[in-house]
Order: sequence, then structure tokens, then C-alpha cells
Amino acid sequence: MKRPIFTAMPFGSSQKTNETTTGNQAVIDKPVECLTDVQKTENGWCPRQVLLFSGHMIDAPDRPTPRFPADMEAIAAQKIAETLENLSAGPVDLALTQGANGADILFAEACLTRGVKLILLQPFDEPTFLQKSVITGGPLWQNRYFNIKPHAQIKSAPAELGALSENEDPYERCNLWLLDTALAYGVEKVRFICLWNGTGSNDPGGTAHMVNEVKSSKGQVYWLDTRKLW
Repeated sequence: MKRPIFTAMPFGSSQKTNETTTGNQAVIDKPVECLTDVQKTENGWCPRQVLLFSGHMIDAPDRPTPRFPADMEAIAAQKIAETLENLSAGPVDLALTQGANGADILFAEACLTRGVKLILLQPFDEPTFLQKSVITGGPLWQNRYFNIKPHAQIKSAPAELGALSENEDPYERCNLWLLDTALAYGVEKVRFICLWNGTGSNDPGGTAHMVNEVKSSKGQVYWLDTRKLW
């Protein structure tokens, strides 16, 4: 099965969808030649490393099986911060995530604290994304999202990639968009950090999907295993 390669121009440029396709199991070990225009911003800046992130949202109060309980937030935030410290993350780096409540926002906050440039790529237009993935965690997470927003560049898949094709899942497409944007700088620069319990999900496009895609692309994975954290 082949898929298109999606990339986002990091700062102030329009999205381009590349016509080149690659198989699920293809090894991407260097920037795709026709995507080299995403490697630098308009002022010539290129990140030292690209910090790609995926992780669980905060559990709803009625979630039958705990995955990321609200009282574990401080532990998760500490481990994310420690990982960024170990990677010496700073202003010369770029961070990519969606911006959902829970792990994404913790990662975004930690990156901004260290001066990392932040891009949020989202599967829906922002109002829809907020309804589906931010305010479900409560008003505190909504406020934290809006505290992040002035310091990040936010792009939506509908505006940048167009309408979904038949049978295409918006969350899976967004995962691939995030990954391909990171890979366009070179797989050697990609550091994928995930806060994950190691299991799959009945819903498509979750953290498990992103983990599998990163592994198939030979990216470096930094797994914060929630089964060992709490």
C-alpha cells in the first residue's frame, strides 16, 4: 500500500503535497530530494534536531480503564522535561505535535520553556480540534492551550492538505503529516518522544499508529512507558 508524503512549510509558507509515494515499510534515511524546500525557513534557518511528539490525552473521569489519570500529570511532565534535557533541546531545535490536552500540551509547555520553536499540526480546523481534543479535558487544559497558542505556529490539515479522500482517517493523516514534516529535515535529525502505555487502540491514528510509522521510517524513539511511570 502506498501513501502520499505530506509536509508542512514551517514558518509562513503554504503547504505542498508531494506526488512521490513510498511504501509503508520504506526506509527514509535522508531528506526526500523534492522536499528540500521544507528544510529551511524563509530566513535560511534549519533545526539541529526535530522533536516529534505523540502521547495520551488526560483520562475522562468516567474512563473505565485508567491510561493517563489526571493525578499522574506531574510525573508525566517531569519525564518529558527530563527527556528534553537529555537531548539538550533548545532554540536551535524544532518541536512538532498536535496540541491535544494531556501529553501534547505538557510537551509543548516544556519545549517553550526551553526556547524550542513549536509547530502544532492538527487534523481539523482549530475550533473543531478544540472541541474534540482540548476542552474535553476541562477548562484548565483549554486555558493552557491558549497560553501556548501565541508562541506556536498552528496549521490545520483541511486548510493545508485539502479534503480527506475516501476511507482516509483524519487522525492517521495528521500523524503522517507530522512524521513526514519531521522526516523532510532528514531522518537523522528526528527524535520521536512518546508518552504511551504500549498498547494499541480501537481508534485509528493514535500513539500506537505513530510509533509504528516512526519505527518503519527508522527514526529514533524515546518511549516514556506509562506502565513503568505509574
